Amino acid sequence: MATVSAIGSRVDLYRSLARQLRADSIRSSTAAGSGHPTSSLSAADLAAVLLAGHFRYDWSRPDDPANDHLIFSKGHASPLLYAMLRAAGAIDDAELLTFRRLGSRLEGHPTPVLPWVDVATGSLGQGMPIAVGMAFAAKRLWSAPFHVWTLLGDSESAEGSVWEGFDLGGHEGLENVTVIVDVNRLGQRGPTELGWDTDAYAARIESFGWDAIEIDGHDLAQIDDALGRARDARRPTAIVARTVKGKGVSFLEDKEGWHGKALAPDQAEQALRELGAEPSRTFDTPGPPRWAPPAAPAPRAPELPAYTAAVATRKAYGEALAAVAAARADVVALDAEVSNSTHAEDVKKTAPERFFEMYIAEQKMVAAAVGMQVLGFRPFASTFAAFLTRAYDFVRMAAVSRASIRLAGSHAGVSIGEDGPSQMALEDLAMMRAVHGSTVLYPSDGNQTTKLVAQMADREGIVYMRTTREKTPILYDAADAFPIGGSRIVRGGGDDDRVTIVAAGITLHEAVKAADALAHEGVRVRVIDAYSVKPIDARAIADAVTASGGRLVVAEDHWPEGGIGEAVLEALAAAGVRGVALRHLAVREMPGSARPAELLRAAGIDAEAVANAVRELLRP
Repeated sequence: MATVSAIGSRVDLYRSLARQLRADSIRSSTAAGSGHPTSSLSAADLAAVLLAGHFRYDWSRPDDPANDHLIFSKGHASPLLYAMLRAAGAIDDAELLTFRRLGSRLEGHPTPVLPWVDVATGSLGQGMPIAVGMAFAAKRLWSAPFHVWTLLGDSESAEGSVWEGFDLGGHEGLENVTVIVDVNRLGQRGPTELGWDTDAYAARIESFGWDAIEIDGHDLAQIDDALGRARDARRPTAIVARTVKGKGVSFLEDKEGWHGKALAPDQAEQALRELGAEPSRTFDTPGPPRWAPPAAPAPRAPELPAYTAAVATRKAYGEALAAVAAARADVVALDAEVSNSTHAEDVKKTAPERFFEMYIAEQKMVAAAVGMQVLGFRPFASTFAAFLTRAYDFVRMAAVSRASIRLAGSHAGVSIGEDGPSQMALEDLAMMRAVHGSTVLYPSDGNQTTKLVAQMADREGIVYMRTTREKTPILYDAADAFPIGGSRIVRGGGDDDRVTIVAAGITLHEAVKAADALAHEGVRVRVIDAYSVKPIDARAIADAVTASGGRLVVAEDHWPEGGIGEAVLEALAAAGVRGVALRHLAVREMPGSARPAELLRAAGIDAEAVANAVRELLRP
């Protein structure tokens, strides 16, 4: 048991460190002329005790697998995070003062350009479920000794994704994660919903199966005790800390109107005098134990299924994913409680411990995938494509995090049939194409799907596959290759092609039917399978359109905005192809419920519509 003098010595150390963290948060934000110093001041005591007493980390080896993880869910408090890095000796004073400047690693909100930052935060409500997802994989797959900590703002607790994270942590009993809630009462425009009612926060958190420890967030001894209890707990723990925004500076404490405002130089001087600031120094912090994850078998080439009869690409996706998971120990599968429809459940047959049920919580699913990839896993997350729209901000932020995750969206387009428009993804290609550095794939048959799934496992960045509900005929041999960025000529390819038709997925089969019907009329067309929507095969499409006299039909089961048609036109413009006569067939009216063939016909994207578009282009 620690002596009174030892406890007092630790508290003195924490107090000195907290004073420095506050001073450096003010110094960096004042130098930048922007930032969130008051949000940093409220959590400075919490950060000081964590850094000097409980956070086990080797700052010279940020890739040490035994290191703890710290995620600032309240990413706007980045001055505090950077002050912690300064105190740990990870950065120096000169770099600290480059905060928010062009070319600086110290961006307005944290990003992994810093090796000590796991993920980008700043879009509130995201860091916490990412941390929980990370803890989930660490516990189930490794029984890892490291702890995952996340600093949560009280304002962001209004986000539903936060409670999705609490739900996951409680359901899975993740004692290896601790949420520190900075209850400073004030949000951006004024008081938060619950103010300082820490009892209300605690009751809500406990209802999800967590232990909640209510403390004074400026009592260093209380903080020390709570963090120690949290690390040793047998259930997930949240520390609900009542704090004061702007703590330590008289004219900032609990004052409205200061959120996101840097202090002027004279105000900063006054604040630093009040804090009794001293020159910044480096503090000793605890190191991690010696530990490494269990050795995994070397990856091998997957034994992919082969198809000769019609199969839905969603089914081929699931079977291919199971094969890839069997061949690679780093592949994990997450699904939002529709795995019998996406067929991701097939992974349970080959790697059940690496299948993670996220239930109907798409934000949590994507967040967990981002957390898992931090640990080196290769996540595949699957749901209905339409439902990925509610997780789009998480996908966008995953790109900011430089994360590598793989997403699969099934039940795309009007071709799903009777379920109607609430289930039809008609925006997903546009949505995913717009993500920085993304890859967008849209296979049309089972054999093509399996080859693309295998490539997804090695692909960096955000990779999206759109799959189809209905069975589709087999167009390709199981030995065929489908490189990302490529395309395939399915019909035509000769000098007598009069029109080029570009399609993918369900409409590719309609285009093939149209081409065969037109051939009976003596009209030759070139049908291109644009299975790689991004990056698209610009050269092949440009060559085809030029060879066919500038006549082009694009058919897609998607709204006209942002889908295959616009991808093709961008490619042609970049290739310098001008004077194109275009017919763009897409879904232009709100669909209803009917059979798939009826809906394709009603939308004007079936074989008859494609053939008629070709005839119109050839009409004198």
